[in-house]
Formats: sequence, C-alpha cells, structure tokens
Amino acid sequence: MSVVGIDLGAQSTKIGVARNKGIDIITNEVSNRQTPSLVGFTARSRHIGEAAKGGEISNLKNTVGSLKRLIGRSFNDPDVAIEQEYNTAPLVDVDGQAGVEVNYLGKKEKFTATQLVAMFLGKIKDITSKELRLPVSDCTISVPAWFTDVQRRAMIDAGDIAGLNVLRLINDTTATALGWGITKLDLPGPEEKPRRVMFIDIGYSDYTCSIVEFRKGELNVKSTTYDRHFGGRNFDKALTEHLADEFKEKFKVDIRTHPKAWARTLVAAEKLKKVLSANPQAPINIESLMEDTDVRAMIKRDELESMVKPLLERLTVPIDQALAEAKLTAADIDQIEMVGGCTRVPAIKETLTNYFGKTLSFTLNQDEAIARGCAFSCATLSPVFRVRDFSVHDIVNYPIDFTWEQSPEIPDEDTSLTVFSRGNVMPSTKILTFYRKQPFDLEARYSQAETMPGKVNPWIGRFSVKGVQADANNDFMICKLKARLNLHGILNVESGYYVEDMEVEEPVEEEKKEGDAMDTDEKEEQPKKTRKVKKQVRKGDLPITSATGGFDESVKAAWTERENSMYMEDKLVAETDEKKNELEASIYELRDKIDGVYSEFASDEEKEKLRAKLSATEDWLYEDGDDTTKSIYVAKMDEIRFIAGPIIQRYKEKVEAEREVIRKAEEAAASKRRAELAAQKATEDAAAQNEENARKYAEGDSEMKDAPAEDKQ
Repeated sequence: MSVVGIDLGAQSTKIGVARNKGIDIITNEVSNRQTPSLVGFTARSRHIGEAAKGGEISNLKNTVGSLKRLIGRSFNDPDVAIEQEYNTAPLVDVDGQAGVEVNYLGKKEKFTATQLVAMFLGKIKDITSKELRLPVSDCTISVPAWFTDVQRRAMIDAGDIAGLNVLRLINDTTATALGWGITKLDLPGPEEKPRRVMFIDIGYSDYTCSIVEFRKGELNVKSTTYDRHFGGRNFDKALTEHLADEFKEKFKVDIRTHPKAWARTLVAAEKLKKVLSANPQAPINIESLMEDTDVRAMIKRDELESMVKPLLERLTVPIDQALAEAKLTAADIDQIEMVGGCTRVPAIKETLTNYFGKTLSFTLNQDEAIARGCAFSCATLSPVFRVRDFSVHDIVNYPIDFTWEQSPEIPDEDTSLTVFSRGNVMPSTKILTFYRKQPFDLEARYSQAETMPGKVNPWIGRFSVKGVQADANNDFMICKLKARLNLHGILNVESGYYVEDMEVEEPVEEEKKEGDAMDTDEKEEQPKKTRKVKKQVRKGDLPITSATGGFDESVKAAWTERENSMYMEDKLVAETDEKKNELEASIYELRDKIDGVYSEFASDEEKEKLRAKLSATEDWLYEDGDDTTKSIYVAKMDEIRFIAGPIIQRYKEKVEAEREVIRKAEEAAASKRRAELAAQKATEDAAAQNEENARKYAEGDSEMKDAPAEDKQ
C-alpha cells in the first residue's frame, strides 16, 4: 500500500510519499516536482496538469484554474466573480454550483468545480502510481483553514470520484506544523513551557497565519487567521496592470482588449516578479505580443513595491488577529517559520522582520512543506507504516449553532445552542440531551455568517430524529444525540439513543483500618457493601436521517461513471497518438536504413517495394491518416513490417552471428589468459619454494641435515 500526501494548491500541486524511511516529493511526467493545477479540454481529449499548462495560451477559453477556490461554491458567491478575473474559461452556474462551460469533443459541456477537482486528482493519482509502481488509494489532502463544511464535503466527494480514499483533510498550516514538529527531538516535556511557533504561509492566492504550541509528541493549534485574497497572483496582477498602461502609452497596444496578450503578459509578469526578488531591477521583453508589436520595459524593485503597497499594508493584520485570539504577544513567539512562494518577496520579509524585531526562520522548504506534512499525516493514519506517535489538535474556525423547534410541553425551553465554539479542539464530540414525546428535527448552521468566505450559505445540515415517543407514564423520553466534528472538519450527528433514569446498585469502597493492611485466610470474608444510586441507562437507539451539503449518492455515481468514461477516452487518445508517432518514426528510420545498414540484406526488388510502401504510407499519414483510429495505425505498421520483416531478420541474423564469433573469440582469449596466469603462478610458486628451501639450508635448520643418507644423494 502507498502513503500519499497531496498539497492541492491554487497554482500548482505537490505530492509527498512516505518511502526510504522518510518523505519524498515525487516528480511528474516531465520531471517537475510540482504539477500545474489546471484542467484543459480539446476536441479530442482532456489535458490535465503539464499538458494543460503547455496548451493554455492557445486554448484559453477551455483551460480552467483556481480549482480549489471554486469547489463547494454557489455560482452567485462574490468570490466566484473574483476567480473569473484569474480564469479565461467562462465560469457558469451548473445546478446551483460554480462550474465551467467548455468545448469538449466538439460540443459545449458544463462541469462543476467538484468534477474538475476530481479530474485533476485522477491525474495526481496516475502520476503517483507510475512513480511508485503501486496502486494508489489512501491519501491526505491539504485544504485552506477557511474551508467550510460544504467545501470540505465537496473535496471528499472529488476524492471519491477520482478513486482516492481520503484519510484526512488537513489545514495547510497544520500540515506544515506537523512536518516541522514530528522530526524535532528536543521539544519540551508535558510539564514544561511549550515551544510556540508562528507559521506564516503566503502562497499564490491566499495568506494564512497559525500559532502552534509544541510539546513532546503533540501539537496544539492555538489560533488560525487568514487573508483569502492576498498572494502571489495579486502581485502578478498589479505588475500586469502597470505594464498594460506602459505598453498602451509607449507601443499603442491595449492588452486589456486581447485575452491572449493579457495572458502572455501575466506569465511574463510572474517571471519578472521572481527575478526582482533577487535583483534591484530587471527587463521584460515580449515578442509579437499584439498586432505584431514587440514590447519591452525595465522595472525596478522599488516600483513593484510601490504598486503593491496596499497589499503590504494588510500584511500584519492576520498576525495581530492570531496573537489576539491566542492571548499572546509577539514577544511570546519563539520562532516564526515562513512558507509559501510569496514569502521570498524582499518587501514581505523586511516588513515582518521589522514587526517582530527578530530574524525570520526559513528552515522548511517553502514550496514543499505542506506536501511533506500531508504525507506524515497519511502515514500516521495508515496501518502499514510505523511512525513516531504525534498527536495533532487542530481548532474550529467557525462557531457552529444547533437550533430546534420548541417542545409544546416545555414553553420556556431554549431553542438554540452554540455547540462548537471558535477555538474548540478538533476533532471533537459533544452529547446533546433533549426531552421529547415525539420525533423532532434540529438544524446546524454557522452562527457568524459575516466571518464566512464570500457569501457561503451558513446552513450545514438538518437532522431528523425518529422513534421518539412518550413512555408508559406519558413522561418525556430522554434523547441523547452524538454530534461530532471529525478530523476532516466535517459535522455530523452520528448517532442517537434514549436513556432511562434507573436505580442501580454499585459497590461502596470501604476504607481499610490501620491494622488491616493485609487480608489473611483466617479472616472471614465480609459481604461487600453496596448503595443505590440513580443513573441514566441506555435503553435503545434512535434512527437519524441527515440532509447535509454533500451531493446525493446518485449524483456522485453519475459523475464517477462519467469520469471513468472520460478517463478511458483520454487513455485511448494517448495510445492512438503513441501508435501514430511510432508509425511516423518507423517510416523515417526504415527509409534511412534501407540504403544503409540493411542495404546488403535486401534485393533491389525488395528495396523498391519497401520504398514504395513507405512513401505511400507517409502520404496517407499526412492526409487521410492525420486523425484516425489506433487500430488503423497498427494495421499500417503491420503492412510495413510484412515487407521489412525478412530484411530486418537477415540483418539481425548476421549481427547475431558476428556477436557469436566475437563471443567465442573472447572466450578463447579468456581461456588462454587463464592458462597463462595459472602457468605463471605455478612457476612463481616453484621459485618461491626453492628460495625458501635454500634459505633454510643456509641457516642450518633444513630438514635435509636429518634425512637418511640415501635421501641426501
């Protein structure tokens, strides 16, 4: 079995696997350690990851990004409108969900964000399987700490559709903290002051700050805050807007009216930003950007910092919030760990260094820390790996209320309760008690809708409790419901049961007298004293039906079937292209070799026949055969092999005969050499023996002195 951690990023995704007694970040099909989080659609197949990135500029309207920021959203959420700014494919409403409309297989198709994430996770699964040469199932996936219940359910559903068993959804900074802490051997003990570390993660699209306390074998998240619209892409966009103004003024081209020109400038701006992180100024040159116009500019780092000044002014806000929620000051933080690509920006490092008055720490890999933490999390949950015990105690980021209808028999009953407060440890289970004579419903919702991302519906779920009735004396049934916020951060009412107040006898512990330190056999056994106490005894279960933000099983089944169908279509297209390339390569190879190494093994008639077949196949390949089926390419290859086969066979037979002659000659030479070495060794041994006998004779202790006379002759 495999242990896989997936850092699903807004721009790129990293995959960590447990192997070689550690965590490795694996490479994709083009040997990159991160895979673009993109899904593209064409008239023949889907392009996912690197293939989508390679064709993005020429296929803008059918290439989708921002996958994790769209999943679990309704189309009318204002955050979806923001994501449209960073997507060239049109975002649309798909049955109430945010989705995309693209041209796929020659017709318009709509896919929800959940389906898009499932497609991408399927690609990640394939990359991992090929690298490990093992089937991949169990995994841990990172999500932003601000993800809500419906977004987390959608991510689990996407994993299911892709054929992945998601053992845990873990918050980004919690994964980073786990990867940092699990390898530390010098953490304080249970009774000592904890080590407090602040993790600041500024990635491509968002910024998260967590304060975590570490003790030996555990971590406790004390607070997590975030800015959901602060990241590298905001820097890229600010730089692109500046360049758009400069190009319009200097070169009279308006890239805002030309999506392809805008996209190319955005790519160039990202590269320019990275260069400016290490240099005070850098040039930008883009050939034939628009209307056959080449553009160029020189940007200074100071200019970029001026462009993003409004962003930099927001930099310390999440930190202040995190310290306030944890009831700590900056002086209480022992270490500030920086992760995320955007933390390389000098202005960000300088601002935070000045804020804390201490050196920032960059001991973690800024791009891969989350993936490593996810892999550690998966390893701790997997039965096939032995990992050092390390407990992870995350916290609830949004308070959750339960509401219910008032019982007619209890007019002063409260009808709402905050069951999970912000900052509660997660996972967590709470037992709710109700006194009822008939079945009832309760609802769960987030209590502070204004703190939610975008305009997410605060409703989480409705739970109907069945089987409730009055007892024989027309008294209330005491109903107990187990509400659990699991390790994914998803809420469920897992079970219900009813209890009765009953008198039960329980033993009373007697205090031993001073002289009774030891019982003896002679002492008579005294009857144990008991007492009657009232206790609630579980009498039976209560069925519960749930309606939550997750998708119906029938919908998931239909999406899974569609995904499997598209996967097989992609596989067939890839195999067809492979056979087409093989046919084309064979034509050029045989044409070259028939006048070269194969020349002496073919008659003039055979050569002419093969040349004619190769020319005819080449003409067909670039006309009617440009887009056909795999079986036809295989048949064309077989026709060529039928003619070329005997020629190739003769060549191979001669090569094999030559190899056999060489092998026999090498064996004879080796045998001769071994004989020479053996004779040489025998001569050397005889000489050494003679020398030894002469030495002994000269020293007077030779055995020859004591030998009989006849032996001395």
